[in-house]
Amino acid sequence: MASFTFSHLPSTASLLTSNRHSASGACLASANFSGVSLTGVASLLPVSSFIRFLALPSRDFRMHAKFQRFEQDEEEAESQAAILRAESNGTVFVVDQEQETSQTILDDKADDSVLPDDLVGAVLHSSESTTYYINSGGNRAIVELQLPELENLNEEGAQQRLWDLARLYLDSLQNDLKTQRLKAIFPDAGAAALLKHTWSDATFSFGSLNDRRPVSEDDEVVVLVVPDYQMLTEVQKIASQLSGDVDGVPRPLVMWNPRLFSGDVGIGLNVRRTRDNFVSTFTVVYSMRPLPQGAIFRRYPGLWQVFLDDKARPGRYLLAAEQPTRPLADDLDVLILEGQEEKESEEPSPFVKAMGVFASFNRFMRSLSK
Repeated sequence: MASFTFSHLPSTASLLTSNRHSASGACLASANFSGVSLTGVASLLPVSSFIRFLALPSRDFRMHAKFQRFEQDEEEAESQAAILRAESNGTVFVVDQEQETSQTILDDKADDSVLPDDLVGAVLHSSESTTYYINSGGNRAIVELQLPELENLNEEGAQQRLWDLARLYLDSLQNDLKTQRLKAIFPDAGAAALLKHTWSDATFSFGSLNDRRPVSEDDEVVVLVVPDYQMLTEVQKIASQLSGDVDGVPRPLVMWNPRLFSGDVGIGLNVRRTRDNFVSTFTVVYSMRPLPQGAIFRRYPGLWQVFLDDKARPGRYLLAAEQPTRPLADDLDVLILEGQEEKESEEPSPFVKAMGVFASFNRFMRSLSK
């Protein structure tokens, strides 16, 4: 059965010829494009969540289908390779058929195969890592997706994209943890009220950092969605309440895409030390940060990884370092410098020269392009 992942999903659910549940509860979707039938597992989420995500505001996106691999000669593989395009309501679908055995083997063994194919995949992977951490006894987790599209919320549609991804994470985490007592706490009461009204089908509870009692005894897992530095005191109070100091029963707290380091200008040294000490009590269970010449990545329980551009494969990465702690700026400078020296020592091919301008774009960043 062929499977596919979504980077940006269509603005209408009518493109699906059928939706149904498998025995495991997975939402299955079937579609036909130019005579090619695709069937895939979207996620182990409720059908309502899957259909709701399909109904995101119209926006160009790419859907990459990864077909089952099988042995065949190169000529046959090349003859069957195709890009199928279809348009519906202004949305363009792109389905990539990768059936070349030799390339498949290279991709499977590639250093950067651990990186997500797209942003949706990153969100789902971050939920899996969070679940693994919590089930292993961890109680304080951080998920950070440090991508340009999620950093500048002043851009049109940026905030809505952030909320949509937060919803996907919350639904996935609730499903992975198999709990109905998950609470999502938003930066302010206005955002919490608006999203509670918009997400009327959500099975988790809502709260805000402005609430007098944002956490109740019934909350089993709490997720702080994009908490910022201005509400650090409230965040610390919630963390203290969930630590078990009062009732002796610690409960998991997750900070999803926190912005606690956005306001260093004008903040005193003591406040920064307090913040840094507080953040150090958390474990980063998922981190994805593109760099001009590489990327920093961590997926719990794995190590922190630093990737640099692969000169032989434009747009792909080579693993440069692995370590148990987050790489410091000085470490990155040394790795990048060493990578540049290695590149200069070898004459690149004409193809690599022509494609070099794209080398800083990795796979998951390209999937976000409009």
